[in-house]
Amino acid sequence: YEQSKNNYLNRPALVGGSYSLLDHNGAQVTDKSFSDKFKIIYFGYTFCPDVCPTGMGIISQALDLLGNKAQRIKPIFITVDPKRDNVEIMAEYHSHFHSSFSNLTGTLEQIKHVAKLYRVYYKKSDPSDTENYLMDHSSIMYVMSPKGEYINHFGPEITPERIVAFFDRAFQ
Repeated sequence: YEQSKNNYLNRPALVGGSYSLLDHNGAQVTDKSFSDKFKIIYFGYTFCPDVCPTGMGIISQALDLLGNKAQRIKPIFITVDPKRDNVEIMAEYHSHFHSSFSNLTGTLEQIKHVAKLYRVYYKKSDPSDTENYLMDHSSIMYVMSPKGEYINHFGPEITPERIVAFFDRAFQ
């Protein structure tokens, strides 16, 4: 048992992988686009009334607190609601948070693919509502290395100060 437990615990996390989406300017972005930076990847949607703006705000505050060190990090917001979150909506949403964010969208299939890579849960709350629906979704910030490898994740209880402390250690 101990041997199998150790083998399981020492395996790399199976999070992340190859994807291709569009950013808030309509440019193609892949998992390789920011290979010189650490990445904080956060999934949500622009019509989210509370969880997503809070998470985006926490990341934005952490980047502000990091000062020049924030240049080593690429924050990425990926929608789980591509039906409403087109490039134009993502561009408008971009203006509300840290300017270094890349807000990504794509087709339903592309979003399904990238959400599966990161093991993100999401579902329309009321399938019969076609316009004013909410989305149930997980709220996790994934930290990926410049090589695209999973390093860590933060849940909704994270603070900007704890993110800063994490990156201060990671940058040493």
